[in-house]
Amino acid sequence: MRDRPHSVARAGRPPAAASLDLVCLSAERHRLVVLVDAPSTPRAALALPWQALDPAVGLDLAAGRLARERLGRAPAWIESLGAFGDNRRHPSASALSVAYVAVLPMGSAAPAGMQWVDVQALGPLAPRQDAMLRAAATALRERMDLVPIAFRMLPAEFTLSELQEMYELLLGRRLHKASFRRALQGAYLVEPTESWRSEGRGRPAQLFRYAPRRRRGTRRSVRFELLQ
Repeated sequence: MRDRPHSVARAGRPPAAASLDLVCLSAERHRLVVLVDAPSTPRAALALPWQALDPAVGLDLAAGRLARERLGRAPAWIESLGAFGDNRRHPSASALSVAYVAVLPMGSAAPAGMQWVDVQALGPLAPRQDAMLRAAATALRERMDLVPIAFRMLPAEFTLSELQEMYELLLGRRLHKASFRRALQGAYLVEPTESWRSEGRGRPAQLFRYAPRRRRGTRRSVRFELLQ
């Protein structure tokens, strides 16, 4: 039976030559959350999921396998963050780590033995994994103009308010509602469904789905004005 990856190096075993780490992010109650291994004791350190890196397996293939094994499903999006080292401590005690960032839709349940933790309220990670988490949050902000990350973190159907809130969460800034919706309309990224949902005392809001339309010479991203 294959050993389950551990969040700490086992006593008496030599450290792994390199580790493969997964920074899995999602959204929960207007917060960015990260998936960590549930601590075995109240004082145990938190850790991102990782495993020893197998040099015989391609990085993308190994990262996909790690994600499916630990999450129980394929992530909605996954991409390489790069290599991390610089003598920063890691749970595996390895000298080098290769990290990947992945996202799951909001509301996804934590797999057995793991838990979602608010990124802003996260306890201390090993220094190298802390650097990975910060790099992952930056990567989402920088790549969401090129990849539909915000849509991958939403359910299949969503309101435009939910979409704007997801953009604001990832960017860490408020967006002008009218400008955002004009930019979204001009990008041809969503289409309305026949479903509606109540969002409070006002009239129900229409649900949309991600359905990008091909238009020659049109940029496939959302451009909008930011509020200071």
